[in-house]
Amino acid sequence: MLPFKTLIKFDRTGHPAVYIQLANGLINLIRDGKIIPGTFLPGTREMARLIQLHRKTVINAYDELAAQGWVESLPQKGFRVVPDLPVVKPRTYKPKSNFSKSVDFTEDLLQLPALVRPGWVSEPGNGAITIDDGFPDPALSPHDSFLQQYRQLLRSEQYHQISSQIDQGGVPHLKSATSTFLNRSRGLNITSEHLIITRGAQMAIYMAAALLIRPGDNIVVSDPNYFMADLIFQKLGAVIHRVAVDQEGMDVDQLEDLLKARRFRMLYVIPHHHHPTTVTMSSARRIQLLNLIKQYELWTIEDDYDYDFHYRNSPILPLASTDHGGRIMYIGSYTKLLGPSFRIGYIVAEKHFIHQLIRFKRLIDIRGDFMMESALANLIENGELGRHIKRSKKIYADRLENASKLITDTFAESIYFEKPQGGMALWLRFDERYPLAQILIKASAQNLHLQGSAYFEGHITNLNSLRFGFASLSEDRIEQALAILRDIIK
Repeated sequence: MLPFKTLIKFDRTGHPAVYIQLANGLINLIRDGKIIPGTFLPGTREMARLIQLHRKTVINAYDELAAQGWVESLPQKGFRVVPDLPVVKPRTYKPKSNFSKSVDFTEDLLQLPALVRPGWVSEPGNGAITIDDGFPDPALSPHDSFLQQYRQLLRSEQYHQISSQIDQGGVPHLKSATSTFLNRSRGLNITSEHLIITRGAQMAIYMAAALLIRPGDNIVVSDPNYFMADLIFQKLGAVIHRVAVDQEGMDVDQLEDLLKARRFRMLYVIPHHHHPTTVTMSSARRIQLLNLIKQYELWTIEDDYDYDFHYRNSPILPLASTDHGGRIMYIGSYTKLLGPSFRIGYIVAEKHFIHQLIRFKRLIDIRGDFMMESALANLIENGELGRHIKRSKKIYADRLENASKLITDTFAESIYFEKPQGGMALWLRFDERYPLAQILIKASAQNLHLQGSAYFEGHITNLNSLRFGFASLSEDRIEQALAILRDIIK
């Protein structure tokens, strides 16, 4: 039997809960090949004895693994690792950064492409109801806490020190706090040297792609895909190839067929709450995808824009949390946690990439918002951000349930959707009898502005779909919006 007590380490400070730490530790052992698919885990009493934890903690950890699809519960037998997980090769237990350099990064990857600007369908007026793409509710943002931090910073000597510093990819305090936050919540195993602070995730996608893509490079994205990312890749001169998305996320078998046929430079993937369809990639496909990334030496941008808002169970750890030889650039954003006005994102990557990104950033943003960054760093360290996430997560989960029920009851034969595991938007697919382009125009005339990403047709499949952001709306506003939409469809 494996020495679980030695292999799994626990942080008793409660970040995250011990049962989550145990679940994540077992997931890492499965990923590393130390626990083979089809293997039965020790019984809950035996595991509790082996690692000296309460049996209830072990039960909660096993239930979490089952909810995420890593194990299955067999009556009278116990918990078994799902047999059809792709087999991974065992490797030596040796803690190291997942962004460790595995190849010689000597290419000059810097490019300066033209910028693009998205065009919204309509502009809202006074008294309008606006359905966004899936943003947090500004009313829930901890504005008072930020203002308090601003006042303290303005009166301190630190203000003058920070304002005169040369930008090194973000305020050092925030880079350090962010690395701690990501290690605790996502298991990335990084230091502040592995990340750069950006003005939101959109800037992060642009910078990462510009460093990787050269004109004529073949890249792979999903279909449908985040349209702003598509525009960036097109402006950089990439040749875009598309892979379908189903209820388990990107079709990795179809991706493998593409990789066998030709050489690809880069993959862009959104495993959590895929944009626009909101689906979450299954555990089995994540393992298969990681194997392909390493086998075909595929540079990868992992866009994890709203990881923290997962409602049914804890989110599966990012692709970047496992060994990938420095091939993954991990992108996230505080904007989805705090509100659209808080434009702070980040890129996590191998140190050589970060150095290049810092130089690139100075060409387009010579100095970041040091006041906002410093205030946010303090809120992370004093625990206010964690408390805000916990509070807003419950509210958004309730709003998801409410919006899902209303849409199901009202539009059973005209609008179809699958309730997502998390995120801030629903992916509404309209029956072909109701062309979305016409609905947008008619809704705008009634002061309902559907500004979520609208997809009229796809490259692989025909679409008549819209992202319906529910998180920023109260229950009353959601009901009003759906009432207008119901009248239009009728």
